[in-house]
Amino acid sequence: MDNFALTVQCKSRRGIVAAVAGFLAEHGCNITDSAQFDDPQTEKFFMRITFRSEAGTDLKTLRESFAAVSEAFDMEFAFHDAAHRTRVLLMVSNFGHCLNDLLYRWRIGALPIDIVGVISNHLTYQKLVVNHDIPFHHINVTRQNKPEAEARLMTLVEETGAELIVLARYMQILSDQVCKKMAGRVINIHHSFLPSFKGANPYKQAFERGVKLIGATAHYVTADLDEGPIIEQDTVRITHAQSPDDYVSLGRDVEAQVLARAIHAHIHQRVFLNGSKTVVFPASPGSFASERMG
Repeated sequence: MDNFALTVQCKSRRGIVAAVAGFLAEHGCNITDSAQFDDPQTEKFFMRITFRSEAGTDLKTLRESFAAVSEAFDMEFAFHDAAHRTRVLLMVSNFGHCLNDLLYRWRIGALPIDIVGVISNHLTYQKLVVNHDIPFHHINVTRQNKPEAEARLMTLVEETGAELIVLARYMQILSDQVCKKMAGRVINIHHSFLPSFKGANPYKQAFERGVKLIGATAHYVTADLDEGPIIEQDTVRITHAQSPDDYVSLGRDVEAQVLARAIHAHIHQRVFLNGSKTVVFPASPGSFASERMG
């Protein structure tokens, strides 16, 4: 019995849910989970359904047969095989907490992806990556060679078949061209002090201002630096008794957790772009992502 997911977005109107559910029933499919959201501001409708194909209907047949429903509602839709593992390229610089966390989750099966390579502008984590039997690619980036470095990045995306790039504390800014070409396929993580504490040592700046919350934000990368559609956020409380080093340690923990949850939501097709925002459906009951990942 095959397990699939169907994602749908279109202009809001009456009868969408009935049409989709009726189609699946007619093709021998049993719905196992359904989530939908009607946005009154954008007047757009978003839907994600997981289902079992109990009659043995394959994805190709479902896609072709669904055309009549999609045309009636002018839908954007996609069918997904639950067994598919998203091919992911990780990028990192000199801070390894997110990389280490993702490698661990991947190794124990908590993050069902295929890591097809790790790219870095430093050699700091080469041995760690190679010891995981993952290809490591050193691409040095300078102001002078940035076009060539990004051309090498895009060549690796094509050669590896990468469907998603994750900036696991990669401290280089991607060009507008790469951001546009990979729109909705690059996830970044950063502390949530922006725009208050910019530049070097944001945690030290936060300590000096006596902030009481440390947070992290995972978002899709756009040409607007650190302002792409937000996928996941979280915070941790701190007190006056904690040091700048405590701030850094807690900040790294929350960054790793938030990035992992964002990736989990993306690879399970729970994230929809909605203008400058996202619609993120919660994980199904019993899913690993429904827990606080830590």
